[in-house]
Amino acid sequence: MKILRSTLVLFLLLTVITGFVYPLVVTGLSYAFFPWQAHGSLIEKEGKNIGSTLIGQSFTSQRYFWGRPSATADQPYNGASSGASNLAVSGQAYRQQLATRVQQWRATHGDAPVPIDLVTSSGSGLDPEISIAAANYQAARVAEARSLTQQQVQDVIRKVQRKPVMLFFGEPRINVLALNLALDRQYP
Repeated sequence: MKILRSTLVLFLLLTVITGFVYPLVVTGLSYAFFPWQAHGSLIEKEGKNIGSTLIGQSFTSQRYFWGRPSATADQPYNGASSGASNLAVSGQAYRQQLATRVQQWRATHGDAPVPIDLVTSSGSGLDPEISIAAANYQAARVAEARSLTQQQVQDVIRKVQRKPVMLFFGEPRINVLALNLALDRQYP
C-alpha cells in the first residue's frame, strides 16, 4: 500500500510540474524574450494581419512567387492539420504525385529542371520558404507578369534572401510571403 501511495503522489507531482508549471514557465519566457515569435510572427499590411512568416500561403497569381506544395488535408497550408502526406518515397502514389507536379511546373515554366522543393512538401506541410534555386526558377514568369525585367526581380530576390544560421547551418532561403510583399512594395 505504501508503494501505491508514493507512486500516486509522484504521478500527481510530475503531472503538475510537467503539465502545468513547465509549460507556463516556457510560455512566459517566450513572451518575455521573443514576443514577436510568441505571437505567431504575424505580418500586417495596412493594419490587417495577412499572414505569418512561419506558415506558408497559397499563391496562384502569375504575378507572385509560389511556395512548396502543402501536405495538409482539407485545404492548403492549414495550420490546424499540419503533417506530412505519409506517402512512401518508394511508393507508386508518391512517384505519380511528383510526376504530376513536375508536369504542372513545366506547363508554366518550360522544360528546365524543376527544383526539388517545388514538387515535394515539407514534413509539416506548411513550409513558408523556398530555395534560391526555386525563386530563380520562377523569376522569368513573375517578371513577365509584372512587366519587369528579370534583373529587377532578381534584385528583389537578393534583397529578401535569408542567409544560413551562423553562416553554416542550412542553406540560403527565401520566405515566399516576404518576397511577394517586397515585390508589391517595390513594384506595385
